[in-house]
Amino acid sequence: MNTCPPENTGRSPVKAKVIGVMDNYHQSDLRSLVKPMLLMPAFGWEDKLAVRVQGGQIPATVSAISAKWEVFFPNQPFDYGFLEKDFAQTYRREEKTGRIFGIFAGLAIFISCLGLFSLAAFAAERRTREIGIRKVLGASLGNIFTLLSREFIYLVLMAFGLSVPIAWIITQKWLQNFAYQADIGLGLFLTVGVLALLIALLTIAYQSWRAAGLNPVEILRDE
Repeated sequence: MNTCPPENTGRSPVKAKVIGVMDNYHQSDLRSLVKPMLLMPAFGWEDKLAVRVQGGQIPATVSAISAKWEVFFPNQPFDYGFLEKDFAQTYRREEKTGRIFGIFAGLAIFISCLGLFSLAAFAAERRTREIGIRKVLGASLGNIFTLLSREFIYLVLMAFGLSVPIAWIITQKWLQNFAYQADIGLGLFLTVGVLALLIALLTIAYQSWRAAGLNPVEILRDE
């Protein structure tokens, strides 16, 4: 157990009988490793009582325990709590960080979509004559969509290539706070990249459909 014998500390050794061995469990949060631990009965030192209760019986059980407490300890207030709330309090910082990142990520996606929509509108307006000529020559909606989306796909792929190393470094830095670290593989980043590409394509799809619906005769006549 990585501890020195009692003789080395000036204490008298205590003989005890081992009555069982338990599986490892976490006594603290997941930022710490599971450490060796010795459980001994300490009669007279009790200050807390743990009770396992079924979900639907919590109010009745609390009332029954409170009534018994009033009988045996009338001068002391009955104080109780729930283990799941203690766990939630332990990881509240991570939950707040996750919510903040989620909000800013949503805002970033929304602003990016607005920018892509405006750029797609500008690209369609700038290439109106080219689109009209292509339609006269038989270009389909798919051809026009490919024409307008090609440069945006390049931008998304470039942004993806630049952001993945930065995101991986930040994630690994954050995971160092925990004793047990999840394996962040390449699949997660590829999934995010595919979703970003789909969002970009859906954003500029309307402008492509609008440009494909223009009458090429009117476009070329105005030119």
